[in-house]
Amino acid sequence: MSAAERTGPTGANWARRIVFGGVLVLVAVIAGTGFRVWQVARDNDSARADVIVVLGAAQYNGRPSEIFSARLEKARQLYAEGVARTVITAGGKKAADNFTEAQAGARWLTRHGVPAAATLPVGEGNDTLQSLRAVSVELTAHGWRSAVLVSDPWHSFRSRTMARDLGIDAWTSPTHSGPIVRERGTQIRYIFRETGALLFYELAKTPADDLFATMLG
Repeated sequence: MSAAERTGPTGANWARRIVFGGVLVLVAVIAGTGFRVWQVARDNDSARADVIVVLGAAQYNGRPSEIFSARLEKARQLYAEGVARTVITAGGKKAADNFTEAQAGARWLTRHGVPAAATLPVGEGNDTLQSLRAVSVELTAHGWRSAVLVSDPWHSFRSRTMARDLGIDAWTSPTHSGPIVRERGTQIRYIFRETGALLFYELAKTPADDLFATMLG
């Protein structure tokens, strides 16, 4: 038996084992999170709630983008099914915009059959966390506790996590139409984006919307 065999693993060997173990743990965390993003994206919970919350997306002078319109159509369907009596539209605006995302969303809903009295635009926040914080304030003011969140499938797990961290009893009913779900390549890119954004949020408790939006080009 050699001297090395008698003394066991060297310090360098232990270091390599620790690094390898750390890499395995990191891969497992990323893969597990990605699986949960995919899994929650498949949920479609239409249980009754105090409110339906539509998370904002791009709008052009009061006209919702195709992505936003798909979310609003889903919310309209949920309202028609009696899931909640109030639809909150969330989202602020950029400096040069004439409308907030919330205003554009509420206008779309009223033009498609939802009574104006049943809509509540909350036009604050330029990322998911800021918007949900503003929504949380409104829920508290009205004595509401539960919300069905409407967004894109891949955004559901992150938005639900943030909402629950803010004390909202939240579940998700994402849209399954629109440009984000049409092509497999787009779906994969959004799953990667949301996995990274969620892990960043879990570590820092701050949003990564702008950071990870660059992943989409």
